[in-house]
Order: sequence, then C-alpha cells, then structure tokens
Amino acid sequence: MPQGLLWLGFSLLGVLKIETQDTTPNLIPAPSLLSLPLQPNFQADQFQGKWYVVGLAGNIFSREEQGEYKMYSDNLQLKEDRSYNVTSILLNSNNQDCDYFISTLLPGSQPGDFKLGNIEAYLGLKSYTVRVVTANYNEFAILVFKSVYPNLEMFKITLYGRTKELTPERKEEFIRISKSLGLSDDHILFPVPIDKCIDG
Repeated sequence: MPQGLLWLGFSLLGVLKIETQDTTPNLIPAPSLLSLPLQPNFQADQFQGKWYVVGLAGNIFSREEQGEYKMYSDNLQLKEDRSYNVTSILLNSNNQDCDYFISTLLPGSQPGDFKLGNIEAYLGLKSYTVRVVTANYNEFAILVFKSVYPNLEMFKITLYGRTKELTPERKEEFIRISKSLGLSDDHILFPVPIDKCIDG
C-alpha cells in the first residue's frame, strides 16, 4: 500500500484513514508546531471562507503519487466561540461522486493555532493540531498539521489558495517552508486542478 493512501480522503479536517500495518513506516520526524512561526495578528474572520488546496507536502507523501491527488476545497465557517466548522469537498476516487467531510477546528493556545474537535471519534488519534504559519487572507495561506497516533506521528504542510492558481513566488515559499521541516522535493505535491465538486 502506498503510504500516501494513509492520507487518502484527508483534507483540512477530513477523515484520516489509517490501515493497520505490521510495521511502522520509517518517516521523517514530525516537528513541534510550537517551533514554527505563527501568523502575527491572526484575523479569524478574514481566514474563513473557501480555500482550494493548491499544494501538499508531508512525511508520508511521495512524488510518484502526484497524479493520484486531485485538488480539493475546504470551506471554513467561523462560529461565535472562535471555532470553525470545516466542510471539505473531494472528488471521490471513482472520479464521479463528491465526498463531503464536516469537522470542527477548536481554538488552540494562541490565535492561529487549532486542535481537532470531537477527537475521540477518530479511532487511535491522540492529538491533531494545526498552525497557520502565514496568510494574507485574500490570496493564500500556509498551514502545518500534525497528527499523533500510538507509534506514529505524521505531519503535512498545506498551501491554500483563494483561487486554483497561485504565483510562482507563493509556491516557492511553500516549498521553502516544506524543506525547512526536513522534506525533500519527493515529499511535495501539487494536486491536479479540477472543476467537479469543488466549485459548487
């Protein structure tokens, strides 16, 4: 099983599906999110809305799987308690049906830090944290996610765009941040843009 399938169907707060393995994969160590920059003066109201996932990088991705990843979208709705309802929309692997995942991001210790709500519903998941590293709100954002299971820590970096195309400079910034966390070009993907499901 390609390790990328561990993240299949997983978006900002979609369902993370992990199949039981006899051995733990030899992964690049996940960083402490507290060691990463945090978007100064995080503006929760400006961060809400629709984002396209333009770039993905992580310790379980492999460039050989590039074609398997289709672009998906996350729609964040800010609630009064400063949490977000997140609706992730993906094109199913059969390329015909749309899949919808609804989750909650709860505020973390600082503005721009979040944790997964209702974590007990995700079998084996011990912690799931998110940090907004940088964002200008109307064009792009870069987030780092970390999920911890017994004997397994995974992380991913996501490049969000308000549109499906971003400038080369934004993509280079995403690549630079990804590599600063120990990832190589082989761990960095740019999902294939699509129209079905995510433009609805």
